[in-house]
Amino acid sequence: MRINEEIHIREVRVTSATGEQLGIMQTRDALRLAEEQHLDLVEVAPKARPPVCRIMDFGKYRYEQQKREKEAKKKQKVITIKEVKLRPNIEQHDFDVKLKNALRFVEEGNKVKVTIMFRGREMSHQELGRDVLDRVAECMKDKVQIERGAKVEGRNMTMVLAPKPAGKTPKAKPERSESNNEEQGNGGDK
Repeated sequence: MRINEEIHIREVRVTSATGEQLGIMQTRDALRLAEEQHLDLVEVAPKARPPVCRIMDFGKYRYEQQKREKEAKKKQKVITIKEVKLRPNIEQHDFDVKLKNALRFVEEGNKVKVTIMFRGREMSHQELGRDVLDRVAECMKDKVQIERGAKVEGRNMTMVLAPKPAGKTPKAKPERSESNNEEQGNGGDK
């Protein structure tokens, strides 16, 4: 934004601090008017013909804008991707430990990248790695949604899981009682 002497256009459309249209005037006259009110002349719409300038307290405006930006930053949540590495022939206890870590990551609101690492001849048995990824997805199905399915990348097979959105659980339809069915002529039995 250009302010005060940085505005080099000859004529500008001026708006007062209260939002009232003051009309088109010479830039030097608009600057003089702003100085009389101890305010700044700020160019708010440089692309318009003639450009639109507003008389305002620029310092106060910048302060409020920075305050709004800080507030917006506070409200946004940063989602990170945590990784859990497994092997295609993992033992049950090791699998349980890795699954527990993945569940903890999801509960913290992070995405989880599950990686199966293949070595040597294991690459010829990728179905074993896919089975392990399927087991992970099955164990975590009530808390996560699969964001990206199993995909082979070099000697690794990866899958990305994201936490299910909060508050969007499917609602069960209320069951109708036998008396409601009888009143409507359904008889209750089918």
